[in-house]
Amino acid sequence: MNWRRITATRVFFSSLALCLLLVAATLATTKKPPLKPVNINTATSEELQQVPGIGPATAEKILLMRKSYGAFKSVDDLLAIKGLGKKRLEKMRKYLTVSKSSALNKPVCSGCSKPGASQAKAAPPKNEPPPSPAPEPEEPPQP
Repeated sequence: MNWRRITATRVFFSSLALCLLLVAATLATTKKPPLKPVNINTATSEELQQVPGIGPATAEKILLMRKSYGAFKSVDDLLAIKGLGKKRLEKMRKYLTVSKSSALNKPVCSGCSKPGASQAKAAPPKNEPPPSPAPEPEEPPQP
């Protein structure tokens, strides 16, 4: 019996098995890109992670930036995130979109139903008379 031949065969098949496991693991972790672009102003962490190039850490950075600075105006705003450069963003761009969210457009005043409306422009509630105009200030007597 030739022990060198048996050892070489074991090494070969062990290496082959290891390679197959690595390929299988790589295929299992490969993401399928989202069917439609992900809105970075409304997406959850899980939705952002569907985009190739966005993992859990980057998704959390995007959510933190959105919370801190408000809605993104453009996909290019993501370049402000540390670790996300132009090349990486270009690979992700076709899977991302930016549009305003109704949740991000909260009313400026309480009691207003329209985003951005001021209290003075709000209509009075039904079945209540409109507020009376403020009385004009009296002029002080002149000497």
